[in-house]
Amino acid sequence: MTIEKFSVDLTGQNAIVTGASQGLGRSIAIELGAAGAKVACLARNAEKLADTVKVITDAGGQAEAIPCDVSDGESVEAAVAKVTDQWGSLDIVVNNAGITRDTLMPVMKDDQWDDVININLRGTFLFCRAASKIMMKQRSGRIINISSVSGLMGNAGQTNYSASKAGVIGMTRSLAKELAKRGVTVNAVAPGFIASEMTEKLGDAILGEVKKRIPARRIGVPEDVAGCVLFLASTAASYITGQVLTVDGGMTA
Repeated sequence: MTIEKFSVDLTGQNAIVTGASQGLGRSIAIELGAAGAKVACLARNAEKLADTVKVITDAGGQAEAIPCDVSDGESVEAAVAKVTDQWGSLDIVVNNAGITRDTLMPVMKDDQWDDVININLRGTFLFCRAASKIMMKQRSGRIINISSVSGLMGNAGQTNYSASKAGVIGMTRSLAKELAKRGVTVNAVAPGFIASEMTEKLGDAILGEVKKRIPARRIGVPEDVAGCVLFLASTAASYITGQVLTVDGGMTA
């Protein structure tokens, strides 16, 4: 499906996108680059990051791959310092990196809980903390956290994932109150079912049932989410903070 794009000029803005090697993060990084932002693409997989960077630079944009473990405080601080030292400012941070380790709670192992919380929630906290220090001094900035409808309504077999994404929403709303007077906005985007490698594994039968639960009668595409991030990163959203923008085709309406 083709998504009509709107015009946003982010020329001169420096952005970090975590989990930029694939899926939503890749799409978000490409959209920010196409809008003129210089994009630091972060993930653990350097090879896949290189592909995202190539797409941005081949289209005339500016981007750099920075391998980073978002759950490691030193790695996060080093990545943020590298961007600010080289580029002079940090204007946009998109906390997208996330994983799933789905299973029912009675049989969920400790590491399945810890892995998801460490990447999805701790990783978002680490980047929010590092970015907020810089943005407060600049008196400007956009922090956009990718949550999920699972964090709003829960989902059987995803207590770890739902808890992490609900935590991201609480963090977003609290941090927004702390940073608003410094000109920094903090918002979250909560996607529903979005086409990805994960949804493809569900198979046609399950996806057919999922579509029946969605008023829009379709699975979303990464561009649906990337467009919302682009808006929240723009000057048009300067008076929007502490909000959760749900992108789910009406599923939670």
